[in-house]
Amino acid sequence: MSLMPDALPPLITALLDPRCYPHPAEPVVWVETHASWLLLAGEFAYKIKKAITLPFLDYGTLARREACCRAELVLNSRLAPELYFDVVPIGGTPEQPQIGVMPAIEWAVRMRRFDENGRLDRIAARGELQPAHLSQLAATLCAFQQAAAVAAPDTRFGAPDQILAAAQENFVELRQLLPLTEQPLVEQLARWTDAEFTRRAADFAARKAGGYVREGHGDLHLGNLVLIDGHVTAFDCIEFNEDFRWNDPASEIAFIWIDLLDHRQPGLAAWLLNAWLEVGGDFQALSVLRFYAVYRAVVRTKIAALRARQEDAEAARGELDLARTYLQLAWQIAMAPAPTLVITCGLSGSGKTTASSARLLNPTGAAAGSLVRLRSDVERKRLFGLAPQDNSNSTLDGGIYTNDATSHTYARLYSLARDLLAAGWPVIVDAAFLRNEERATFRALATELGAGFGILATEAPDEELRRRLMTRSGDASEATVAVLEKQLDWFEPLDDTERTCIISP
Repeated sequence: MSLMPDALPPLITALLDPRCYPHPAEPVVWVETHASWLLLAGEFAYKIKKAITLPFLDYGTLARREACCRAELVLNSRLAPELYFDVVPIGGTPEQPQIGVMPAIEWAVRMRRFDENGRLDRIAARGELQPAHLSQLAATLCAFQQAAAVAAPDTRFGAPDQILAAAQENFVELRQLLPLTEQPLVEQLARWTDAEFTRRAADFAARKAGGYVREGHGDLHLGNLVLIDGHVTAFDCIEFNEDFRWNDPASEIAFIWIDLLDHRQPGLAAWLLNAWLEVGGDFQALSVLRFYAVYRAVVRTKIAALRARQEDAEAARGELDLARTYLQLAWQIAMAPAPTLVITCGLSGSGKTTASSARLLNPTGAAAGSLVRLRSDVERKRLFGLAPQDNSNSTLDGGIYTNDATSHTYARLYSLARDLLAAGWPVIVDAAFLRNEERATFRALATELGAGFGILATEAPDEELRRRLMTRSGDASEATVAVLEKQLDWFEPLDDTERTCIISP
């Protein structure tokens, strides 16, 4: 709301009058964005697109604005049907507009008005964002992404050359927008981007060929996510540029991830990433996610730098400071932490998942926000086509819990851990690891890859373990007291050498 009402366009000034609306609207509040006007009137919000044409956006004609309004309605109804109602004509004249009257002099998307304090960027700023919010969001996004339209192999969307060109273009602009003091870091990031793309070129190609590039949202950051009635909803999907919207889900999740890091919430960033991986199982996305995260942070740098050119001196200094912050964040993400591998060790009910969750939410050091957890209970079920919360109805030592099933589960955990460590992600493997041989195999992997190694050992009295298992619910684990009794018979405790690897929860 940077303008006074008398400096607004005549149509927007006229629409500040509550009498223009066919419903109670007093008072009418207006919000200006780069490309739109938003009029908050009673229970509704009316979004009117500015008559502008930019390199990436064309609202230049009334017909284009109508088409984009209708596209916005359809596209946003995929994730937020409860927020987007319809497209309405505005008739009359700019000085005396009539909503819902033809012929139209303008068009508006009519939406449900919500409390702006429910936006996730504001909730995070207040320190009120919870892991449960992000778990629900991750599940919603997984379902949305898996059902989304897939980019055809012959389209430009997600093609490796297009990905590199978009990333390189950011640096061309930053060389012109940022002061000389920031140019050394700009060049470092440009070189890193080229080198990382070369390292991951085959991965980008495989993602496109494998059907991972889909019609997504295009602008998934915390300001476009809102908590309504306890449910996180994504809104304001990009309708005006297909290249922004059709992308790899890794790029979309990377945007929220860097936003959480920017809000100094690395624990929640790690939680979101792991919740998304746990539901969807797309661990291959991590081979390219760091590239996309740096790209997203650099785009944020560019936007802040562009705004600095458009503001007065005081506001420009603030935008330049913001640009520097995003530039530093991009470099922080690019500098992958030294690889580390942690495994848990403990009987059923001893608190392994609780302890590994604590490490996600309370990170320390350079790996903050990057820790990836592999849960044996989840990956075992995935091997058998089950969701984490599905009940396999297995018998003791039967179904998905045979010796062969357990061997396959540990083999999958090993393979995933190897790939993730090689891609620069610190890993914690949440599994029982009750046998010395199982632990030794993963310790040897860490040695082979030059990764740090630790054991997160969890213990509790036998009676407490039995009590926990009898009252457990809502978890991927299906361990029972009968399972515990068998474990107590053959558990191989840590030896003296292994005890030197124990780390605190």
